[in-house]
Amino acid sequence: MTPRDPHDVGAADAAVTDSALPPQAAAASAVHPEPEAGDLGPAEAGDPDLAGDGDTGGTVLGRRYRALTLGIVTVVSLIAFEASAVNTAMPVAARALDGVELYAYAFSAYFTASLFAMALSGEWCDRKGPLAPLFTGIAAFAAGLLVAGSAQRMWMFVGGRAVQGIGGGLVIVALYVVVGRAYPQRLQPAVLASFSAAWVLPVIVGPLAAGTVTEQAGWRWVFLAIPVLVLPPLAVMLPALRALPPSERSAGMNRRRILLALAVAVGAGLLQYAGQDLSWRSLVPAAAGLALLVPCVLRLLPKGTFRAARGLPSVILLRGVAAGSFLGAESFVPLMLVTQRGLSATAAGLSLTGGGLTWALGSYTQSRPRLEPHRERLMGLGMLLITASIAMVLLALIDSVPAWIVAVAWVIGGYGMGLAISSGSVLLLKLSRPEDAGSNSASLQVSDALGNITLVGLSGVLFVTFGGGEIAATGTAATHQPAAFGAVYVAMAAVALVGVWVTTRLRPETR
Repeated sequence: MTPRDPHDVGAADAAVTDSALPPQAAAASAVHPEPEAGDLGPAEAGDPDLAGDGDTGGTVLGRRYRALTLGIVTVVSLIAFEASAVNTAMPVAARALDGVELYAYAFSAYFTASLFAMALSGEWCDRKGPLAPLFTGIAAFAAGLLVAGSAQRMWMFVGGRAVQGIGGGLVIVALYVVVGRAYPQRLQPAVLASFSAAWVLPVIVGPLAAGTVTEQAGWRWVFLAIPVLVLPPLAVMLPALRALPPSERSAGMNRRRILLALAVAVGAGLLQYAGQDLSWRSLVPAAAGLALLVPCVLRLLPKGTFRAARGLPSVILLRGVAAGSFLGAESFVPLMLVTQRGLSATAAGLSLTGGGLTWALGSYTQSRPRLEPHRERLMGLGMLLITASIAMVLLALIDSVPAWIVAVAWVIGGYGMGLAISSGSVLLLKLSRPEDAGSNSASLQVSDALGNITLVGLSGVLFVTFGGGEIAATGTAATHQPAAFGAVYVAMAAVALVGVWVTTRLRPETR
């Protein structure tokens, strides 16, 4: 592993940029960093298997790496499928558990827990290697699925989602460390490309499969069926994982960074709890949440981030604004389509599928060399498209407007996310000194996670404040509360519009 900054989250998630992942990937991660191939660490030199072609180990699917590659892709695909399936099953689950007022918690609990778990996993991987955090993360992810699928109360369901978040945060960081230690540098880009490819099929199939299971067998099976599927890839990967070289780092974990991440997660959770109550009793948890969140966030992000200082701070701020506003709106789209427009869970989930595909297309577009001089403008265009897409969803609250307007809106928004998110990763590295690339990339991931936690939480507060907690369903009849959804979409569109202004400050001042 490469040397690391003592204030960094960990070498595992330090020198990372985001890949062209679909919107549902934000539900899994907020947190799916993609490392630069050159920063992941050297492979063993002089291996004769690396010199050949065909099935001699010269490719990621050659004899030497086939089992590990297939195992990694399978694990990522399962996480991706679960992330896309949750959006489809969540409206039915929330109504069945009589917990629509806690709907946003089911998403934000995952992000909050995974923020802490990513910091822990980075330190754990650097100290002990990726094997223990990877298997612990997969076990926690499976346990969270079982808790959520068997929940009898909404709070139990939210707790299961938090356990899933811990597992997801541990797993995604550990997988990147596996790539860095197991593959030679020339094969790492191909493995990383497979991470992105592993999201495509689940985004297409996930909503349809989850909707069918929800309608035919019940929403619980969307969660209970997945844990069994994690066992085969573990068995396939285990021999290769045991053969990984031991960690070269002898120092202990950076407890300061882990504690900061934990404090941010706890503070965000307290603020969300206070926001759901909206009474004088909520002042105590709100004050405690702010006391934890604000100083710790200021230590985790570069100076000037929250005032949109020109250059790097604005790039990092924009990541949180873009990811959070898009996910804050997206989280309530399936619930709106089911309760306000009467769509099935399957149809509601499929409305988001196009956004995943155009996200990848937008990422490909920004990667074209001839567009490099216009990167800041591409990010501005991306934020404009995101703003327009969220505003278009408002039209679906009008009965005379066809519900398919949401699918069109998310196709537009997904393309904008591909332009803005991927361009932001490239611009960050361009603006970073080599010795600062790791810590700056880690700050980008923190901003991403914080944007998701904060803005999804804000969406939940607005939803409950404007009557969303009264939404219930008996049979096919649902309570109509368009104001609750309208408040969410107006607020998230306004945040995205602020992001458009932030893109005007991406270029550093010339002296």
